[in-house]
Amino acid sequence: MRMLINVPETVVPDALRGMAAAHPELTVDVENRVIVRRDAPVAGKVALVSGGGSGHEPLHGGFVGHGMLDAACPGEIFTSPVPDQMVRAAAAVDSGKGVLFVVKNYTGDVLNFDMAAELAEDEGIQVAKVLVNDDVAVMDSLYTAGRRGTGATLFVEKIAGAAAEEGAPLERVEAIARQVNESARSFGVALSACTTPAKGSPTFDLPAGELELGIGIHGEPGRERRAMMTSHEIADVAVDTVLADLRPDSPVLLLVNGMGATPLVELYGFNAEVHRVLAERGVPVVRTLIGNYVTSLDMAGASVTLCQADEELLRLWDAPVRTAGLRWGC
Repeated sequence: MRMLINVPETVVPDALRGMAAAHPELTVDVENRVIVRRDAPVAGKVALVSGGGSGHEPLHGGFVGHGMLDAACPGEIFTSPVPDQMVRAAAAVDSGKGVLFVVKNYTGDVLNFDMAAELAEDEGIQVAKVLVNDDVAVMDSLYTAGRRGTGATLFVEKIAGAAAEEGAPLERVEAIARQVNESARSFGVALSACTTPAKGSPTFDLPAGELELGIGIHGEPGRERRAMMTSHEIADVAVDTVLADLRPDSPVLLLVNGMGATPLVELYGFNAEVHRVLAERGVPVVRTLIGNYVTSLDMAGASVTLCQADEELLRLWDAPVRTAGLRWGC
């Protein structure tokens, strides 16, 4: 398998060095694996910290900046960051108003962020946590107890980040983050397996002419394997599965997300089909975001995330954001 890397052991630090070179608005600590917005800590502002295994870029490091995260902690490929990273990040961004940890529901992430919260509080930092568990495909996967955290992470970080940027107190930022998570659901489809640098070959066997419905962002098995389907057919399955669980009674934000190797021409075509299904089901869409945002290395495929949005959540979604991976209004 050909990869644009030096050696597997340096993939993450090499990427961090490249990120530092491209984004002077960030402070990138390559040795300690922490990415911080350069103006942190911002006086009077609640700080947001997230993180997870590398390989899902631009999540999370690409979402550090004005209107989203104050810091991110990248782990090794598909491996949770360690508590020391999280404590270091919290200390770097805490202005005295508290820190919100945004945690995807994977066992390693949950355990390490819980430990980090205890350590940070021992240092006098007030910490709140929100768990993102939006995936409707499976329960109790290889990596989780309960539902996996996937595309809704972007909605949580953007909307709660906007509230924090406006000066909302920690309790309010936490409540908004929880509301977004509870209002969002996701479903993903893999057209190919991903390849980790250490393994150098596909992480699972997906024969030509087949796809996996309900895949996780680490290549975990989904709920069903089928013969290849059209974009039209995949949209029917993905959207109906989300709607059966979410049952929205208000307009939705829509994320049509590529898994890393899906070109935009395919994602835009898939988005047309997703909008078709939502229109047929009587679900209005107020905003659509399309692109590779919550990825799985070189996996081909897509996920659909819907988030019910009242006027306040929509206003916060539209608020200015300036990060490497998401930017508008600035």
